This record gives sequence, C-alpha cells and structure tokens, in this order.
Amino acid sequence: MVWRGERPIVGVMTIDAPSPSIFDIAWPSFAYHDVTDPDEAHDTIGRARRRAPIAMGPYGPEVLSYDLVRTVLRDSRLTMPRGMSLVVQGITSGPLWDKVCQTLMCVDTAQHHRLRRLVSRAFTPRVADRMRTACVDVISKLVDRHTAAGRCDMVHDIARQYPVRIICALLGAPQEDWQLFSRWADDISKAFGTNVAAEESAILRAWGRLDAYLEDLIARRRQALGDDLISELIRVEDDGDRLTHDELVNLVAILLNAGSDTTRNQLAAAVQALSDHPGQWALLAEHPELAPQAVEELMRHSPIVFAAIRVATTDVDLGGVRVPAGACVVANTAAANRDPGSTTIPIASTSPARARHRC
Repeated sequence: MVWRGERPIVGVMTIDAPSPSIFDIAWPSFAYHDVTDPDEAHDTIGRARRRAPIAMGPYGPEVLSYDLVRTVLRDSRLTMPRGMSLVVQGITSGPLWDKVCQTLMCVDTAQHHRLRRLVSRAFTPRVADRMRTACVDVISKLVDRHTAAGRCDMVHDIARQYPVRIICALLGAPQEDWQLFSRWADDISKAFGTNVAAEESAILRAWGRLDAYLEDLIARRRQALGDDLISELIRVEDDGDRLTHDELVNLVAILLNAGSDTTRNQLAAAVQALSDHPGQWALLAEHPELAPQAVEELMRHSPIVFAAIRVATTDVDLGGVRVPAGACVVANTAAANRDPGSTTIPIASTSPARARHRC
C-alpha cells in the first residue's frame, strides 16, 4: 500500500475494519541522523513531513506531524522501550545493555515510580535554593573571566563547563574534577546515540571509571554526611524504604550524564540561534522577564534531542494505521515542533501531568 495523501492522519481512532499495519504502507523514506548541520537536518525532516505524516527512517517508522507526535507521547500503550535506543540498533544483551537497563529511564513502571518518589524527597526547598545559587555562581564566574576581553568561545569557555561545574557543586565533588566528569559524560552519552556498537568499549570504560569515582565519594559521604545532594539521597526515607547502594550509584551517574550532555549542547545551540537572530537577543536583553518563554521557543526551534522512541505494548490504532504490539515507533519532536499545521504549545514544554510518558 502506498501513501498518497488522500486523507489526513490525525489522532487515535477506533474503527471496525482492521487497520493496515504501519509497516504495510510505502511511506517516504529519509535519513538525517548523520547530518552535522542542524538546518540541513530540519530541511530533510520538513520535506518528509510535507509528503506524509509518517516516514520510514533507518530505525523504523517516524511520526512527524504535531498531532501524531503528541498522541504517541500521551498514549500510555506506547512506552519507553527497555534499553532505549539500543533496541532499534539490535542490541538486546551484554554489559552495555545491562548498564543502560539499570538507569531510571529503563526500569519497570513500579520501580520507576518508587525511585522518583524517593528522589523527590531529596529535592527539598533547601536543595532547590542551593541549586539556584550554584547556577548563578557558576555562570557568573565563567562569564566574568571573559568580560575584559569582550569575547569568548561560547562552547569551550562557557557551555561545556557550565552544567558539569553545577553538578560538582550539588554532589559536593571538588570543582577541579569537572574535567573528569566532562570527559566521562562525553563517552557515556554515546550509549544513548545511534552508533553504539562502534563506541561500546569507550562507553563501558568511561562508565566504569565514573562508577569507581562515585563508589568512593558515596563511601566518604556515608562516614560524614554533609550539605550536598548525595548526603540528601542517603538520608531520604519513605515508610522505611531507602535507596540501595547500587540505586544511589546509578542515580548519580545518570544525573551527571543527563544533566551535563544535553544542557551544555542546548545552551550552545540557544546562543547560536540568538546570534542568528540579533533582534530577538536584543529584545530579550531589554526584557529579561521574557526568559521563560525564550527558553521554550529556543528548545522548540533549536532542539538537541530530535526524537523519542516508543514501543507498543498492544496493537495501537494510530490515525488509521496499526502499530503492532512489540513494534517501535519514533516520535520526531523536532518535526512536530516545526509543523506549520499547528499553532499550539510546543512538544518540548509538555509537562508530565499533561503527557503520560516517563521521560
């Protein structure tokens, strides 16, 4: 069956006749994952979206329209696959599979809720205030170094250092260790990329070194609790339930990676976008109260993460086509957030309360 665009595909619908499988339709094919220029990637995605609301990418069908992407992310029958992007790359066992499956994003629903409940108790108002203070202190010191010169390399001098230094402050790790964390995050983040098999040895080596560092840091905190996030996570308790040692190590490790890689890249991309639109930058400087809206718009316009993978836990009718149980689909949020057919809230700002997906 060939998609000819005779009818729109929107939302989830219930029909009496069996829906054709999403794999039985000759969707347009496209690939953008190896493109280094974001504008070229968006152009490729945009051309595919104009042809059809779904396209076939190298890892399976990708949903491109705003309405369908929003539907995929809100439908509880479409969940984060165990192993995340490893699954669509054919990796379903081995030491790297085991490491990824231990992370907060991959544990089963009950365990995920349990860990989130415990971790949320550690993020007290005092911790939040300390985090705000750390953010201001770190960015002020980084910028102040270059004020006299009036210029800097935004990626190297600011964006790359900013989130890792904040995480060091939160964990109570020495500030001079930020470069260690940064190098480890460089390699560990590849576990969530699209070329995992070629990078597996580097990923596992960096992850092992990070775990060893955290083991030592946690052991020292247990001997003398302090005013840092690790100490708060050690203290936290809910009806007698506490984080195990392995859970604590895994949580801190994923905090480092998730908190550093996406943040530094998104910050750099945001500054690049503002540099390309100096009028918008000037408006933001004149009206700093617009910062929250600016963050939303910059994440919509220049996202670091383009898509999210979901697996069907049962057969799901998605806008007139059937996603078979066990099949993976890619919700292309980059495509959705530039869909001219939508004028509603960007996908990037959809809150967990309004979109029932875990990450």
